[in-house]
Amino acid sequence: MSPRHPTHFHVAIAGSGFSGLGMAIRLKQEGFEDFVVFERAQEVGGVWRDNSYPGCACDVQSHLYSFSFAPNPGWSRSYSPQAEIHAYLRDCTARFGIRPHLRFGHTVREARWDDRLQRWHIETSEGRYTADVFIAAAGGLSDPAIPKLPGLETFQGKVMHSARWDHGYSLAGRRVAVVGTGASAIQFVPRLQPQVGKLLLLQRTPAWVLPRGDRAIRPTMQWVYRTVPGAQQLTRWLIYVLRELLAFGFLHPWLLRLAQRLAVRHLEQSVPNPELRARLTPHYTMGCKRVLLSDDYLPSLTRENVEVVTEQIREVRTHSIVLSDGTEHEVDALIFGTGFQVNDLPITHQVRGRDGRTLAQVWGGTMQAHLGTSVSGFPNFFMIQGPNTGLGHSSVILMIESQIEHVLGALRYLEGRGLAAVEPTPEAQAEFVRQVDTRMRGTVWLQGGCSSWYLDATGRNSTLWPGLISTFKRRVEHFEPTEYVAITRHAQALALPHEPRRMLAHG
Repeated sequence: MSPRHPTHFHVAIAGSGFSGLGMAIRLKQEGFEDFVVFERAQEVGGVWRDNSYPGCACDVQSHLYSFSFAPNPGWSRSYSPQAEIHAYLRDCTARFGIRPHLRFGHTVREARWDDRLQRWHIETSEGRYTADVFIAAAGGLSDPAIPKLPGLETFQGKVMHSARWDHGYSLAGRRVAVVGTGASAIQFVPRLQPQVGKLLLLQRTPAWVLPRGDRAIRPTMQWVYRTVPGAQQLTRWLIYVLRELLAFGFLHPWLLRLAQRLAVRHLEQSVPNPELRARLTPHYTMGCKRVLLSDDYLPSLTRENVEVVTEQIREVRTHSIVLSDGTEHEVDALIFGTGFQVNDLPITHQVRGRDGRTLAQVWGGTMQAHLGTSVSGFPNFFMIQGPNTGLGHSSVILMIESQIEHVLGALRYLEGRGLAAVEPTPEAQAEFVRQVDTRMRGTVWLQGGCSSWYLDATGRNSTLWPGLISTFKRRVEHFEPTEYVAITRHAQALALPHEPRRMLAHG
């Protein structure tokens, strides 16, 4: 796609996962060439670079979990494994010419808006930069959450989180304790079970598990997707429609009863032992916590070398863990499948707005943003995968693309009117948050009888979108100037030169 117009805006993006790369690609397609992507690691990929644990794969079908502008006819399975998704992102980086814009090994330590110069001052681990627009695209699944267990620092065995897997450490024949039974654990536990000597699974809350139904995509179908116009797009559309229908269950919990019966049947067929089955049976409405997909997780828990315990860890000793009932288990390795710091991201403590306060200080414990994308008091700041943009039923890539189009609309508006910055009005942001909270009230996430990582410290669901993707798309893609404050350039900002095609760096 040829550039539509030149730009004098300097744009900085933090993160090179689906959000950051998608933003960078669309900027380039629209003619915005003067941008950089700060990445703390040495390669692109985000969550699909960091999560390489055994069995790691997507829980949304491959043809929908990809950019709409970059279909991949070569997916090997209906649910893509991690290595293929990471390869796909690297391919997109090369195909769309993004690599020259990447700054690897650059951890963003602080981003501060300068109201006098109307610029963002960005401090990274490799130097300081200024930019007119700052886009946070690190996502919510980037920083592992490890519980603070008494005595953990004294443990002499191996400790690792699923998102920081050490492939150089052999688990063969080891006594392994796994903490957590969420989306990561149900993928790596079946892979570990056949090789370890003993697997102790520490379960706080059982999860509803549905059959996955993963299958290989035959070479003949890959050929069809490559050569028959519209074939892959049709498959993508069908998956999208079916998954959109699932959203109604989360919005109206009584509809989930049919799916819950399917999950109960799957549990009964997979776990014959009634005592173990009772421990694995949730006592909340399906969908309240993340619904998991697996064909082999439940059967793996019935093996002789696996023990499922519901007692919590009281303390960790040098070579063992002690549970709340006083029993002690000697272990060689402690593996955490405990998710991520979704409601306390580093970026919320690093980004400072017009009044010098950080996002965390402004939010006061509950994330709020206009359209999940921009925040009042933070000019020219945008978030991809911000508050209330997560999904429980479909591909978050579709949400990301809607937000990207909104940001592009804002940049076109700035360019077309020669403005310095925009930020949402407090009224527009408050009204959007009010609408989200109103829609959230009857959902399974608030009515399902569970406590989940979807809820923040205030008890509010500031993570998920309570509706259809199509509704979000219609609301967010279009940039509406009446919902924003237009900030004109003043003398101090105009006096600073703009250097084309590169960021302004300070020593």
